[in-house]
Amino acid sequence: MGLKPIFPDISIPVRLSQRKTKSLILRIFVGMQHLHNVNTLEDLRHLAKEILLHLPQYPIVLLKGELGAGKTTLAQMICQQLEVNEPVTSPTYTLVNEYISSGHKIYHFDLYRLEKETELEGIGFTEYLDSGNICLIEWPEIAASYLADQPVLEVIIHKNEMGREVELNYPTQIA
Repeated sequence: MGLKPIFPDISIPVRLSQRKTKSLILRIFVGMQHLHNVNTLEDLRHLAKEILLHLPQYPIVLLKGELGAGKTTLAQMICQQLEVNEPVTSPTYTLVNEYISSGHKIYHFDLYRLEKETELEGIGFTEYLDSGNICLIEWPEIAASYLADQPVLEVIIHKNEMGREVELNYPTQIA
């Protein structure tokens, strides 16, 4: 299940030099954005519950934010809501942890240490994404080309004086 266009691709001729012209395929993405103020662990639990509501449509959750923003803590809360009974830890060194709960398999990635996109092939990243299981991905930026046509929920965590402001973005392709 990927993003489906409402309108066909728009082909625009682009002049690369005096002799060469190529067509540029234009796809327009708009997204629904929801902002949440998260000041307590209870607020984070409520956010995890909201994310769970969207997992059937968006099983791949991209967790973005600076170091210490709370990406792993949010992944822990999501797994807690899914009734994972084992400790949920950051997969910083293993790159991926697998958790099993009643009716769900969850893959938790931390791609922070990767230097090249090609390193994803070595861990079977595509197979995880195509499995239909829940994928929680911290530091997903290096995997952008793998995620381009996937049904993703983007979670961006911003630290502020009061706690955290969290954006939930649901992309929708319209052209």
